[in-house]
Amino acid sequence: MKRKSEGDFRRVLCVCSAGILRSATIAWVLSNEPYRCNTRAVGLGDYALIRVTPQLLQWADEIVCADKEQHDAITRMTDKPVHCLHIPDQYDFRSPELVSAIETALNLCDAFSSVQPRLEANDAMRTPA
Repeated sequence: MKRKSEGDFRRVLCVCSAGILRSATIAWVLSNEPYRCNTRAVGLGDYALIRVTPQLLQWADEIVCADKEQHDAITRMTDKPVHCLHIPDQYDFRSPELVSAIETALNLCDAFSSVQPRLEANDAMRTPA
């Protein structure tokens, strides 16, 4: 059940291996216009900053994974919608290339394709308000 303070925003759990670069950037993109999702970034690896937990899976309305390895692991853990962006682990946090790859992948994802991104690659380092 959503808390009143969370509003009507979609709760999206963003997953990569460490929860630091890709998933944190995916969460940042999805938390901004035009998506405006309530997001959390987590990792699956033993070295992850914040690891996936049953509580976080329960919290999420849906899950977005950076690559197929995470997608396959998460689909074994939950029946909730799980989306794969197919983004390799080769980018820096919030790099313009990573933001562009995420926006392109989200446009191809049925769950997000109806939303048109407005962020420009030059805005990738901008801090959300």
